[in-house]
Amino acid sequence: MDPIDAFPDVPITDRGPISRAFLARGWTTFGEACRQVHRMPYGYNTTREDPLILFRENQGSCTTKHMAVGLLAAELGLPITKSIGVYALTEALVTGAGRLSAEYGLPYIPVVHCFLSNGTHRVDLTEGNRNGKNGPIDTFLFTARVRPDISEKEEYRLYRQALSTHVLNRKEMAGIDLKTILKAREAALTLLKTNMQRQQAEPA
Repeated sequence: MDPIDAFPDVPITDRGPISRAFLARGWTTFGEACRQVHRMPYGYNTTREDPLILFRENQGSCTTKHMAVGLLAAELGLPITKSIGVYALTEALVTGAGRLSAEYGLPYIPVVHCFLSNGTHRVDLTEGNRNGKNGPIDTFLFTARVRPDISEKEEYRLYRQALSTHVLNRKEMAGIDLKTILKAREAALTLLKTNMQRQQAEPA
C-alpha cells in the first residue's frame, strides 16, 4: 500500500452532505481528512448503510472508513475510488488463521478487504489500526473498483463471483469447493474480531 500523501491534498469545499460533515470537524483538506479518518479507532459499526456512521459512532471499519472518504472524493470530483480486493488470509497476517486453514483443508482463506485507489496508488486507511491483523495487506488475488457505498449484499455477491472466476481456478485450490471457502470465511471473520478485541485491550 502507498502512504496517504500519494493522493492530492486539495481543499475541501462545500459540495454536499459528506464534505460538510468533514468541514464541521475542522478538516479542511482531503489529505487531512484521510489522516484523521486513519487515526479514528477501528471498530465495527452498527450499520454500513449510513454514509456518516463513522462520525456518529466515532469509529469505523475498512468498509465505513473507505466509504466516507470515497464519498468525499466523489463530491470533490477527485479521481479516487473505493476498491475491494480478495486477499489470502494466512497465519503470518492473522494469528490463528493457519489453524483455521488446516481445519477446512485450505492453503489459505480468501477474505475481502477494501482500500482507496486512483489507478496508480492504493491507500488503506486502516493500515496500522488495531484491526486484528499483524501487518498490511499488499497482495490481492482479485481487485475491483466499486461505489463507495456499495451494499453488503452487493459486496458479498462480488466476493462469491471473484471466488468462482479468480480463486477456485488457482492451482493451490484444486479439489476445493465454494461451500468450504464460504464456511471458512465465516470462521475467519470471527477470528479477526477476536484478535481485534485482544489487540485493543493491550496497552498502547
